[in-house]
Amino acid sequence: MPDFWIPDNSYSFWRRYIDWCTRHSFFSIETVGKLPPMDSGAWFIVSNHTNTLMDALVLLQCRKDATAFGARADVFHNPTAARLLHFCKIVPLARKDRDRPEEVAHNRQTMEYIDQIVAHGVPFCLFPEGRHRPMHSLLPMHRGIASMAFRSAAQRPTSILPVGLDYSDWFHFRGRVRIHFGEPIDVNAFVSSISKTPEDSRQDSVLLEEIYRRLSSLIFFIPDDGKYEETLASFKASQPSHRLRDLLLSVLLFPLFVLSAVLALPMWVSAELLCARMKDHAWNNTVRYAVKLVGTPLWGLILGVLLFVVLPPWPALTLLLLFLPSYSFFYDWLNLVGGRTLPPPAAPRS
Repeated sequence: MPDFWIPDNSYSFWRRYIDWCTRHSFFSIETVGKLPPMDSGAWFIVSNHTNTLMDALVLLQCRKDATAFGARADVFHNPTAARLLHFCKIVPLARKDRDRPEEVAHNRQTMEYIDQIVAHGVPFCLFPEGRHRPMHSLLPMHRGIASMAFRSAAQRPTSILPVGLDYSDWFHFRGRVRIHFGEPIDVNAFVSSISKTPEDSRQDSVLLEEIYRRLSSLIFFIPDDGKYEETLASFKASQPSHRLRDLLLSVLLFPLFVLSAVLALPMWVSAELLCARMKDHAWNNTVRYAVKLVGTPLWGLILGVLLFVVLPPWPALTLLLLFLPSYSFFYDWLNLVGGRTLPPPAAPRS
């Protein structure tokens, strides 16, 4: 794997475009709290995981500097995909219940490499639940983050930043997202506090319990129990309805929707055909993001040539400029008709 901490001009260049696509994949991105400066010591970022690759992209655009990530090992099987993922500063993390024994054995080397990453001042972000799940709850935390954090804390000041992510919708593009930054966990101080107890062997469990507690306080959290669906339905019923306003607005904006649908036709048709083939529809927004990432310059170039061939310069330039937001507005109009809303902020906890 390449040295993620070495400045890379090509990475910096493409980051601007990737972050632009991320920001324009949501109608709004709201932040609660502040991202702390990460210019000293080692940093790990942990978050809940509900929206596949979009979770990582949302967290990535929070910082101008590089952030490294962990991802499931099986997505690295394709050599081309592996090179692309490494370019994006993503490393493979294997699990015993999902990956081949040789990949799990390689985790030891990966952990050593992650330690080098944070030692060189690049924060490492991972999702300790181990897999995505589109629910307002949390899965049990995996031990990986504890092992990485304690290993780093034995050598240098180390902190863990918990971040909560709430989405208005996991399955429809151009929704709303809230990023809630929590208070960092000083891992060195944490180790000192629990080392005074006779239960040193429970260090991993104690830290994972603390991460779970903090993450659950940063999101719209519904316990994953027998009343989950009932609680969620009660919340939805309690939300104020703006359906009449939204429907009237959708009627007024319908001509612009038709124009957007025509200008971005190859993009949204491709995205929806791909989404229709997805077995796990939690990946839908990632697919639509990928189409925006690739399709905007590709179709934009083709469309620009066609417009300037068949139209005078000024109408062609006007339509080309209208093309830039057309893919986003196409989904904005559909969301307006659908009336999708963001959950309320997490309630303060004692």
